[in-house]
Amino acid sequence: MLHNMKEQRIWTGSGRLSLLQAEDFLEQLVKNLPKAGHILLVPPDITRCYSFGGVITAILYRKLSPYSEVHIMPALGTHRAMGRGEQIQFFGEDIPEKAFLHHDWRRDTVRIGTVPKEYCMAVSQCRYTEEIGVEVNHFVVDGSYDLILSIGQVVPHEVIGMSNYTKNILVGLGGRPMINGTHMMGALCNLETIMGNTESPVRAVFDYAEEHFLSDAPIVYMLTVAGEEDGETAVYGLFAGASRTVYEHAAALAGERCIIHAGRPARKVVAYLEPEEFSSTWVGNKAIYRTRMMIGDGGELLVIAPGVKTFGEDPEVDALIRRYGYRGTAYTMGLVNQGVFHDSAMVPAHMIHSSSEGRFKITYAVSSQGLQEPDIQKAGYGFMDVDQALERYPVATMEDGWHIMPDGEEIYLVKAPALGLWKV
Repeated sequence: MLHNMKEQRIWTGSGRLSLLQAEDFLEQLVKNLPKAGHILLVPPDITRCYSFGGVITAILYRKLSPYSEVHIMPALGTHRAMGRGEQIQFFGEDIPEKAFLHHDWRRDTVRIGTVPKEYCMAVSQCRYTEEIGVEVNHFVVDGSYDLILSIGQVVPHEVIGMSNYTKNILVGLGGRPMINGTHMMGALCNLETIMGNTESPVRAVFDYAEEHFLSDAPIVYMLTVAGEEDGETAVYGLFAGASRTVYEHAAALAGERCIIHAGRPARKVVAYLEPEEFSSTWVGNKAIYRTRMMIGDGGELLVIAPGVKTFGEDPEVDALIRRYGYRGTAYTMGLVNQGVFHDSAMVPAHMIHSSSEGRFKITYAVSSQGLQEPDIQKAGYGFMDVDQALERYPVATMEDGWHIMPDGEEIYLVKAPALGLWKV
């Protein structure tokens, strides 16, 4: 890794960075990058539509491609590949389709090491008792690229505490063992004790993997702290460099900007999922993860999800969720102990994260073109028609926060749940 690259950071404690400021920052970054004939950009996918990652990628491609061969491989993890229309929507029209590469977490990875069982037990306080294999896309380590620019957003995260930094490579371009192991570790360590923390058991696993197995990879990290204001991306910080310090600065700002305190428990939370961003509960259940800590016992979370059409991002995962549903830790771990999930531990981890453990009700409002009422109910959620939900809760004309509806019902509205963490 390029540890001698000078760290760059620009941020404001309040207010937004302008596009001009971002352009200037990226211009300085490009000047300080080592010369490289072959460059790989690793941005988020469209499920992080407010990350500013698409804009950064487009700017970097424009600045670097006249002098270097530049490819773009979105950090998909287990997400489906982006279609051409989504590429244009997220990155703009100026990047040709031939510049994009697709990461397949089942087929494109190579084993580079193992995080020992003893280490995993120590950092998880013996909740997770297995070793974790480290696999990454072969392009990360095979010398095909002289420089890898990992672009991503730091925001509270249910598995790792604060997202991104090495997660973008080890999960976004990772393979089955790392994705399975870290997601299950996070589930067993309890997401309420992890979300919003700079340090966590899973972050410690990533740190071990970075120190022992990625030290020679030519990776520079570009991290954003961003939110949504008036339907547009608001960027509060940009950070770049090749050391962990970059992540620590970004995580500190994300803690200030992205953790929202509601002041008191909510009896009902209404969360809205942008249809262009969320097409499955696999990614859409961030509405559950990020709001659960503010929902009172016996309360309800209504997820209005006009774009959700499936449970999983691929047929294997979708079939497992349809069969077993979101029914809590005890039930799910019983299935794990029976060997139901074989080599797919990420799925029961997601199921655990996506259950309220019976503490509050979860209702999904979806389109008739997507999941049907029996599908939703079989998965363990309540069902509501999305048109009825939007008629009752016209989120386009409402602001985030507390509302009293015309019939006296009090709700707390979260219009972009993926962008933060809501707590009492």
